Amino acid sequence: MTLDWSNKFSRRSKAMKASAIRELLKLVDNPEIISLAGGMPDPTLFPKETIAAISKDVFINHGGKALQYGATEGIPSLRETLVKEGIKEGIKGLTVDNLIITTASQQALALSAEVFINPGDTVVVEAPSYVGGLQAFNAFEANYITVPLDDEGIRVDILEEKLKQAKDNGVNVKFMYLIPNFQNPAGVTLSLERRKKVIELSHQYDVPIIEDDPYGEIRFEGEKLPSLIQLDSIGNVIALRTFSKILAPGLRLGWIMGNKDVMRKFVIAKQAADLCSPPSTQYIADEFIRHGHMESYLALVRKTYKKKKDAMLEALERYFPEEVKWTKPKGGMFVWVTVPEYINTTEMFKEAIQEKVAYVIGSAFYPHGEDTHHLRLNFSLPTLEQIDQGIKRLGNLLKKKIH
Repeated sequence: MTLDWSNKFSRRSKAMKASAIRELLKLVDNPEIISLAGGMPDPTLFPKETIAAISKDVFINHGGKALQYGATEGIPSLRETLVKEGIKEGIKGLTVDNLIITTASQQALALSAEVFINPGDTVVVEAPSYVGGLQAFNAFEANYITVPLDDEGIRVDILEEKLKQAKDNGVNVKFMYLIPNFQNPAGVTLSLERRKKVIELSHQYDVPIIEDDPYGEIRFEGEKLPSLIQLDSIGNVIALRTFSKILAPGLRLGWIMGNKDVMRKFVIAKQAADLCSPPSTQYIADEFIRHGHMESYLALVRKTYKKKKDAMLEALERYFPEEVKWTKPKGGMFVWVTVPEYINTTEMFKEAIQEKVAYVIGSAFYPHGEDTHHLRLNFSLPTLEQIDQGIKRLGNLLKKKIH
């Protein structure tokens, strides 16, 4: 008799759902379809020759360590390098005891959920929020307080109101999960005034902040704003960073900075997850930074992505109906589109595929899938020609639906 595996799955695993984006990307694996859906870097920009040369040196001169198990916290040299970079950024009191390496930031999100969330615990998220964060928190059966965004990031007036309500009702909010720079999916950036208010509210209500910042270094225009961990004076912020968007996602490397006692908990959880992140790619990333390659690579990324972003915004102006609105990011990878409420972007997705263009449905970025009149567009991966043609196809489809 065939085993009924459904009786063996944990309650937690039964509640898990596949990433909507990952599932959608399977549908667009067709060269005829122009995909504006993924959140991937442009692979034509990867510094392949530089990484190849560094890799050869790493394996010849550090092969014994690069191919061996490493410390769960990460190899010392990379941690020291990242501490120096953090201090240059303006993070006060940062030491190697406050920083650990992760297998990219998705692991950091999973560890955050494991360390902080019991079933039924409450977390604050932006609405919309990053689907990978929601997926990690859902796996540990979180409840959500959602706070809307506008062009200056999270609405701090509503955040304050909801934190007060939670306190009055005896709700222990475990953390706020925020993406302050060029937010995924909305592309908006949290203003300096609101950053200061968020820190003030964190202190007032004793609610930690998980600051997820994959895109902060990909700024095309405007002045760089201080990070939340930089503004925090008492250690309430746990900062997540990644090499996936600023170097290469295939390295599968990120890092977490925060209170050293919290970092110790993360290390223990990580030991059970993967023992250590790959030492080989840690050595490669460390050498890449130490030899001064990062800034020149980021300059190329910023220049290229700005061209693509400008091309997308121009195409949106040219091809989209006037009833449709969108954000105008100053960095990152995404544009967030708002369509009239009578258009369901989840239902429209199948029609878009028939028109040979793909986007990400807006409902994927809400804890309960409650919004159906938004969609996310990516400009980092497609070519300039694909951006123009993809937006044209999508614009024609939307014009048919406007009434």
